[in-house]
Amino acid sequence: MPYQDLREFLTRLEREGELKRISAEVDVDLEITEITDRVSKAGGPALLIEKPRSARDGVSYSMPLLINTLGTKRRLEMAFDVASLDEITRRMEDLLDMKPPEGFFDKVKMLPKLSELGSFFPKKVRTGPVKDVIERENLSLGRLPIMQCWPLDGGRFITFPMVVTRSPKNGRRNVGCYRMQVFDDRTTGMHWQVHKGGAEHFRWLERQGKGRRMEVAVALGADPATMISGILPLPEDLDEFLFAGFLRQKPVELVKCETVDLEVPAQAEIVLEGYVDLDDIRTEGPFGDHTGYYSLADKFPAFHITCITRRRDPIYISTIVGRPPMEDYWMGYAVERLFMPLMRKQIPEVVDMHMPAEGVFHNLMVVAIRKSYPGHARKVMNAIWGLPGAMFTKCIVVVDHDVNVHDTSEVAWKALNHIDPERDIQFTLGPVDQLEHASRLPNFGSKMGIDATRKWPTEGFTRDWPEEIVMNPEVSQRVDNLWASLGLKGPQK
Repeated sequence: MPYQDLREFLTRLEREGELKRISAEVDVDLEITEITDRVSKAGGPALLIEKPRSARDGVSYSMPLLINTLGTKRRLEMAFDVASLDEITRRMEDLLDMKPPEGFFDKVKMLPKLSELGSFFPKKVRTGPVKDVIERENLSLGRLPIMQCWPLDGGRFITFPMVVTRSPKNGRRNVGCYRMQVFDDRTTGMHWQVHKGGAEHFRWLERQGKGRRMEVAVALGADPATMISGILPLPEDLDEFLFAGFLRQKPVELVKCETVDLEVPAQAEIVLEGYVDLDDIRTEGPFGDHTGYYSLADKFPAFHITCITRRRDPIYISTIVGRPPMEDYWMGYAVERLFMPLMRKQIPEVVDMHMPAEGVFHNLMVVAIRKSYPGHARKVMNAIWGLPGAMFTKCIVVVDHDVNVHDTSEVAWKALNHIDPERDIQFTLGPVDQLEHASRLPNFGSKMGIDATRKWPTEGFTRDWPEEIVMNPEVSQRVDNLWASLGLKGPQK
């Protein structure tokens, strides 16, 4: 059964030893980050900080702070209530394999699947727990235990929001996860990067010159599948709340906001309603980012809060990013597994792909392909750079189908043995992630592709390609049977 809300998920985490309650007072400025960094890198539990405080402001917060919620593969699997993320991948593949029915019997066979898909559409409800308390006056973000994560950050940041906007062009909804720097009690930054859906809505309104504000709602804390949907690189026309319904196998309940014409999850912990003003652009940052470096200060619109709705006893959810691995690496792993079927649909020769933690998502992608013709690896590189969710990839390494892309040692061994650098490395120019600090210009730079597949005569390689060293299976089995009696240390295959 899907989790109704964040609390049901936390109940399961605690029951299975995946949640640690911290009863000591811990400071929201830097201390929680240092604790969480150590715990996340050790593969430790989710943390519920029961008594967050701010020594700087002399404040003890009444609401607890939850962090590292999805910080291991196990907790990701629990978030989707599956034994393995491969179950979600297979479900995605089944969905993408649906073909238009050609005859009457095909239509009859397809009815159950169509009915199932129809059951995932968001469900509008009159009210929900997030409406327990409605605040229109005396609004203050100072009541939330918002963290300053790293020493050189420009301030405190909301780091795990679901930012809801509606396209002024066609009315389609977008849900994104954009950090929000607190400027004062009722105003934050809205760091939607130039390539994101919210930023495109904002630009379209700018071009029209119609009105000077765009309505925004920010939901904090919901069931895990809904929160994860906000970070997925989904096609522009696919509603994130609809996709969340597909992931959780039950529709997301949405309730109308009080002061803006938008809907938010009825089971959320906290909702901030308001608007961004086309004329109010401010300096935001720096911010200690997922690259392990600070992203520099830049100009972004300000978000003005007009109303706060919440549960009576809300839980404030946060996350930190920095040198990997951290919680965001595991969320990126979920994106990778969910993105795989979409990539295979467009590039069917792809067998598997992986984005190692050290590549911080966009810096490195390893792709295994079933090679069929000369130059096939280069075709795949260019196809990947043409995909919306992968166009920022700085380095793509293409290997043969029999290479385990999740084993970085094997990938490095095979790739470095297979390449002639001048022949097998190519460069191209194109858009790069807005957080890319090494590119020659903001948002524009170079990418590198490495063809690490075995080379064929039809690719100009006329020498013999050597065989890989592998022991005879029967010998390996005999030694396996002897191993315990030999008194030797070392791995038994």
